[in-house]
Amino acid sequence: MATYWRTNLTLRQVAPLLGVSKSGADRILDHLAPLLAISPARRPRKDTVYIVDGTLVPTRDRSIAASSKNYRYSTNLQVVIDANSRLVVAIGIPLPGSRNDCRAFAESGVDRACRGAPVIAGGGHQGTGLLIPHRERRGQKRLSAQQEAENTVHRRARARVEHALSR
Repeated sequence: MATYWRTNLTLRQVAPLLGVSKSGADRILDHLAPLLAISPARRPRKDTVYIVDGTLVPTRDRSIAASSKNYRYSTNLQVVIDANSRLVVAIGIPLPGSRNDCRAFAESGVDRACRGAPVIAGGGHQGTGLLIPHRERRGQKRLSAQQEAENTVHRRARARVEHALSR
């Protein structure tokens, strides 16, 4: 039944794969879904590191969407993953797509899920107290070699949340 969730097939398409009717596939899905669910983590371990990223999700529901930087009506969705297991820890409530990531981080509620653990974030989360990459300061020509090396490590770690979002 994981095929149902992974491939976005309808029950009418999944039923022949299982050799049952459409209503039989629905009953199987209703029975197995709670068994496949992962129980939420209660408290982060001491060595837990989270990674957060915001993504724009296009939607037609104009009650929660707003025209965003891609000129489409979308919502800003904040996603937090565990850096080691790459499992999703928290998803914030959808906010209008015109909200920037630093404001959406606090307003969506994912900041509460990140308490007590270091959180890696992108440059859009500036001013939130999260670990963001180094930026050139006013009047600074370029970053030092040490800062460039730290930004490289930061980018490699943040790629994990991008991969989770793409799946």
